Amino acid sequence: MHLVFATSLVPDGEPATGYEIANAVILDALKRAGVRVTVLGFTWPGKQAADPENTIVLGELDVRTETASSLQKLKWLAKAVSEGLTFSSVKLRAAPLQAIRQELAKIGPFDGFVINAVQFAGAFEALFDKPSIFVAHNVEFRSAEENAAAADSAFQRSLYLREARLLKGLEARLCRKARFVFTLAEGDRVALRVEGDTRSAVLPLVTRTAPPSAPSPRAIECDAALIGTWTWQPNRIGLDWFLGAVVPYLPKSFRIRIAGRVPAGVTSDHPGVEFVGRVPDANEFVRGGAVVPLISRAGTGVQLKTIETFENGLPSVATTRSLRGIEYKPENCTVTDDPQEFAEALVRYASERVADVDGRAFHHAQIEALDRQIRKGLDALGFQAEKAYA
Repeated sequence: MHLVFATSLVPDGEPATGYEIANAVILDALKRAGVRVTVLGFTWPGKQAADPENTIVLGELDVRTETASSLQKLKWLAKAVSEGLTFSSVKLRAAPLQAIRQELAKIGPFDGFVINAVQFAGAFEALFDKPSIFVAHNVEFRSAEENAAAADSAFQRSLYLREARLLKGLEARLCRKARFVFTLAEGDRVALRVEGDTRSAVLPLVTRTAPPSAPSPRAIECDAALIGTWTWQPNRIGLDWFLGAVVPYLPKSFRIRIAGRVPAGVTSDHPGVEFVGRVPDANEFVRGGAVVPLISRAGTGVQLKTIETFENGLPSVATTRSLRGIEYKPENCTVTDDPQEFAEALVRYASERVADVDGRAFHHAQIEALDRQIRKGLDALGFQAEKAYA
């Protein structure tokens, strides 16, 4: 079996975001199932495909809105409006559809597509004329609606509402045409109206193929450590809630380190809050905190930072939204959406130095469940198990 994995950005071997980590995990699962996979998409500028022999690179592309010039943003917006596309998809219109078809012809016959999220599919919807599996990383129209509700201006709100309207139609078409739909959380199946085991399944994810290490002594450098792509609006909503609602309840001596790119205007008056930017090793950075705050307040899909925290067995305090798509909760995790209770739990965990737990069993169970669900999707494409998984 030969499938084309169509995605906005192809793996480069150095996944830096939750989206890229999820892509690598799903690709590994497809290969474990015995599928030949050709990846189709763009690379970040200056990056190379991790598996060039099985990758079609359509060119280099920087799709980040926050680093684009005002002129580039206006060009994207004008093109999106004139062509009736979402803002997220129009950025990928850097290669002609016919050129993509020609590149696909070079790889020989293939059996179908794995459509990885909506961005690439929205830019080249006419490309997908073979049986497909749709991987819905999030319910994008819901995320756009939440972004609109949190927007600072009427203009931003109108843009997000336009995006939500177009995304809702696009996601409905992709789900309708797909032989099978994978989501990353149970609630997303309902939101996309693909409930039922014959139509869809939830993919349990991990953040690594190799199992995590057993608990070991850690050098604690701060009370709480957070890392994330804070320029992504759903993450920004969680960070704003944490800084504005939770941090004021923390004692002045409580030390918080926040890694990752932070949008302009995000600040805190708390003397213990430190924004450290990019860190060389995300895992070691998080292990330096006595407790991990899991602060999701918006978005859909699954929170890979939660999965990574549970794999590492680290103590955590989490919102209910941070545990979406995850049935497991370790004994060293407290769940609350009340800001004062959240802060009190952070202080208690940090002062008591709550112990790590062994995350290897969780990781193993996630891998096994992931492989089972992948097989359901492949079976829906009509391939025989003995051929697909040999």
